[in-house]
Amino acid sequence: MDDKHPDQGGTDKDQDLDAERSVADAAPTGDARVDEAVAGLSRLQGRPADEHVAILEEVHGRLRDILGELDETPESPQAAPGSTGQGQP
Repeated sequence: MDDKHPDQGGTDKDQDLDAERSVADAAPTGDARVDEAVAGLSRLQGRPADEHVAILEEVHGRLRDILGELDETPESPQAAPGSTGQGQP
């Protein structure tokens, strides 16, 4: 580790994994699809930092797909054409 730049030059073993662990241990969201996608973040632990981007992009893609599906759901207030969101057409 470099004293002049303490956050640079360390190895993956020096990396603080507390943030990764807290995400991997996140509380259930109530949506099994979201929970499954977020569980994919547990693959970050023990991987070199250069592999994190691919894992994060995969999880993000899954979450984006789930949100897209929710936008298409008929029960969604945004999905009702002409709706003001206040119970009046």
